[in-house]
Amino acid sequence: MKRVAEFVLRHRVMVCLTWLVLLVAGGAAAGQLSDRLSFDFSLPGQPGNETEVQINETYGVSSFDTFIPLLTVPEGQTVSDNQPAVAAVYDAIRAAVPELRVVDLASTGDESFVSEDGRTTYALVQGPLPTGFGPGADAQFGPVFSQAAAAAGFESELTSYGLLSAGGDTEGPSVLLETLLGALGALAVLLFVYASFLAFLPLLIAAVSILTTFLLVLGLTTVTDVSFVVQFLISLIGLGVAIDYSLLLVSRWREERAHGRDNHDAVVVAMQTAGSAVVASGVTVAISLLALLVVPVPFLRSMGLGGMLIPLVSVAVVLTLLPALLSSIGPRIDVPRIRKEGVASRGWSAWARAIVARRYLATGIALVLLALLIVPVFSLRIGQSGLESLARNGPAYDGVALLRDAGIGTGVLTPIEVLVPTDQGEAAAQAAAGVDGIRTAVVGGTADGTSIVDVIPESETVDSDGTSVVDAVRTAVEAATSGAVGVGGAGAAVEDYGSAVYDRFPYVLLLIAVITFILLVRTFRSILLPIKAVLLNLVSLAAVFGAVVFFWQQGNGSDALFGVSPTGAITFWLPVLIFAFLFGLSMDYEVFILARMREEYDASGSTSAAVVTGIGRTGRLVTSAALILFFAFSALASAPGTDIKVLGTALGVGILIDATIVRALLVPALVSLFGRWNWWLPAGVAKVLRVAPSPLAPATSGNPAAVKVLADR
Repeated sequence: MKRVAEFVLRHRVMVCLTWLVLLVAGGAAAGQLSDRLSFDFSLPGQPGNETEVQINETYGVSSFDTFIPLLTVPEGQTVSDNQPAVAAVYDAIRAAVPELRVVDLASTGDESFVSEDGRTTYALVQGPLPTGFGPGADAQFGPVFSQAAAAAGFESELTSYGLLSAGGDTEGPSVLLETLLGALGALAVLLFVYASFLAFLPLLIAAVSILTTFLLVLGLTTVTDVSFVVQFLISLIGLGVAIDYSLLLVSRWREERAHGRDNHDAVVVAMQTAGSAVVASGVTVAISLLALLVVPVPFLRSMGLGGMLIPLVSVAVVLTLLPALLSSIGPRIDVPRIRKEGVASRGWSAWARAIVARRYLATGIALVLLALLIVPVFSLRIGQSGLESLARNGPAYDGVALLRDAGIGTGVLTPIEVLVPTDQGEAAAQAAAGVDGIRTAVVGGTADGTSIVDVIPESETVDSDGTSVVDAVRTAVEAATSGAVGVGGAGAAVEDYGSAVYDRFPYVLLLIAVITFILLVRTFRSILLPIKAVLLNLVSLAAVFGAVVFFWQQGNGSDALFGVSPTGAITFWLPVLIFAFLFGLSMDYEVFILARMREEYDASGSTSAAVVTGIGRTGRLVTSAALILFFAFSALASAPGTDIKVLGTALGVGILIDATIVRALLVPALVSLFGRWNWWLPAGVAKVLRVAPSPLAPATSGNPAAVKVLADR
């Protein structure tokens, strides 16, 4: 790090110009990126996905979202009385958009397409797989449908699971707006921390990091598909990570200048100390995201690749551009100098001394709090959000209300699609219709030697209860037919994700834990501290998932804060993404704190002194960094979709839990409890990892007086 610092300081003009060029190029790339991103949620090799591909190739449509146009005839009349006029309305949809697949009463003759009172009927409408935000197939046929219904004197409604999930939003969340909201929150925290114009410097570093990452991701799109979610992760997580790393380095630079070093030496020492922690933190975050490559899901893999670039670019900018700026304009913008960095925070030092004095009590309190948060995780259900947690007003919601009032049920929103040979279509439909929980099953189309059977369940197939109905349908159809049977639809997709993602999740977990452990052994020169760090991260993540289950799945507070009813399940792709990001991000704080404790222990030989000074010096930084990330994730939670809200709140609450209960309470208490064993690294292990060994100190080593001396330093 000293060599890097000296190189940057010798060539600071070149460094600044290089990043300026990348900043401008990244700004241009950001405007082009959204059109290059993928909306592909496919699961190659999984049975439900293979059926979906065959349906798309054969019929030109997808069951990604099934639209339900409903017609209600005037009071005193029935659908059967108006059958030709009703059929003409749905024929108008077919004529207006020929590539749609429309299944209705006229095409099937199935009376299950009529409500219990005989006044309402519906159709299943499927279109091509959407390729981005914005108007879908409903925008093409919706106006035609409503006009034809009005001309015939009928009332009309249009709904679908996708329309409900979007909450009425057709443009998609704004990356720029959410980033600006997060930046405003970050600026408020930085002004409090620095109380000078230095507060704007980390924001500049974040802007360079984010736009440079956009440039790299634009290049990545030329060789592989990249999910649209990556743009939100780059903006908001990039904002938090780049500012966090800048916060650590700038604070150490101020500290060294307060101790009397000249500006050049202060930059070099800050790079040697805080810079090393930044490298370890950034690599840890990148590793946790890169491990998503183990999961055979294209869009999750693209998040791993794109997300990995965020911390790596942030580290590169912080270790080059930031020291170049500090060495040139740093002292001039560090005004007014209201906050002093010459001594550790008195409040955090007092907090650390209290924990050292009552370490058993502190450990017990932290473990009890975490246990209370973890308990709900045992009720975790993987699937998709229930209808109650989606839109609660608007046209799509009115359509769902009509489905319920008419006795049709909400299962029509998530039909099960069964693909069989043409001569097996009727047999498959009869077998599926006889399964418990199924409203009806009809042959919805025939092409290229296959028949597609639309199986309509009584309730939506979005969780484990729904997937059990899918399994029952598959079993019944396979028993009643001969030849290949394919099952697609929302329920089959939930099953696919379960087998593709969660069957491999232990391998992801093991890979992240092992690589992180090795990295931290080198960083801390310790065996015990990395083990503790990895285990505490897992405990912290369990607490986060428990909080998510309690708040979102069970609905304890989601309605009051967001107007969202209990989701009933957590969307299948969220847990693995939350895990990958939080594991790395929360490890940042562990590295910040323990790296400083290791430094102080090497100077004093006292574990108590290391805890007090380490917390005294990093407590305010970690809390501020956590608040910055929390504001960024809160901006993400402002998006209209329920799934994005769950993601944003999970990441935000996870950061707060980790920075408070775990890092500010449990970590110092455990380090104090473990004493000299924290710092032990056998010579054999040290030699393999190419770091200096750390022999186990004698039980009486260390100077108790150092606690007071170092805390005042």
